[in-house]
Amino acid sequence: MAGSSIGCIFRVTTWGESHGSAIGAVVDGCPSGIVLDTAFIQSFLNRRKPGQSEFTTKRTESDEVEILSGVFDGKTTGTPISLIIRNRDMHFSDYDDLKDVFRPGHADYTYEMKYGIRDYRGGGRSSGRETAARVAAGAVAMAFLRTKGIHFLTYTKSIGNITVPISDYHLAEISENSLYMPSNVYAAKASDLIKEAVAEKNSVGGIIEGQVYDLQAGIGEPVFSKLDAELGKAFFSIGAVKGVEFGDGFAAATMRGSEHNDAFIIKDNGISKSTNHAGGILGGISDGSPLVYRLAVKPTASIAQPQNTVNNNKEAVSLNIKGRHDPCIVPRAVVVAEAMAAITIADLLLLKY
Repeated sequence: MAGSSIGCIFRVTTWGESHGSAIGAVVDGCPSGIVLDTAFIQSFLNRRKPGQSEFTTKRTESDEVEILSGVFDGKTTGTPISLIIRNRDMHFSDYDDLKDVFRPGHADYTYEMKYGIRDYRGGGRSSGRETAARVAAGAVAMAFLRTKGIHFLTYTKSIGNITVPISDYHLAEISENSLYMPSNVYAAKASDLIKEAVAEKNSVGGIIEGQVYDLQAGIGEPVFSKLDAELGKAFFSIGAVKGVEFGDGFAAATMRGSEHNDAFIIKDNGISKSTNHAGGILGGISDGSPLVYRLAVKPTASIAQPQNTVNNNKEAVSLNIKGRHDPCIVPRAVVVAEAMAAITIADLLLLKY
């Protein structure tokens, strides 16, 4: 299978399947001397693992990471860093009825057409379980970027039609609710919406918003390896992401140039901008302002309602999906988006030098 690696200098390869013995990642190109241990990586994985609320899958995975190589005496050595997360709680029988059936909204059909074979146990390689490996690799990138003073803030902006207005952002509350929303009030409303979906045996999607602070100007390669282009590729590689925007994004299409242009000003004896409609990127290169991005995440494809589909024999059938699935994957995907941003920025920062 091609396409399991991302990055040029800071290069990440993930491996493993949902119901295989383990999943993991190999990180190559990380500079030496970076302080790194399992506790740091685990702090990121804990934000993604199931069991954080009533809205997550009942699959019980501790997602404990092991560092197999590339770290000595608590610091990176500059050699490939190999990370492994063992799968513990697999219910193979949940997928027996899916062996010859194509689930709506999943990659079953396309995998079958491309490879002529597919691991139907939880989706195999196309499962969201694979993202745990990305989060582990992203933690390595984060450890490197923190030495450069670069910081990340990522959260849930909306669940379904429940959106937190910027005027009501309370960033300290992001860690106070299980949905990672910057408002406990709106998180309560979103929780009620998810409960409604669960009662209907349905699911909901939402929007993840991220901000990257203290990213120096000059990161990103012009033309084909622009900062936003590379980030877009990284974000779209997350299975449930259906849309990406930076700064004002699609809203810019309704604005005038005089509204969208960010005026340059002198601030603290340096060049800055009076606004940040561009989201911190000009000409595909970071401009020193906070990098702002948003990801549209689709509703979870696995729902318990009867659905019409077909099987391998081209027969129309009705499918009722069993198993343990999140009614909304947005909260657990927040740290996945952050990880992909960190991996991409780490790579482009190393390319700059």
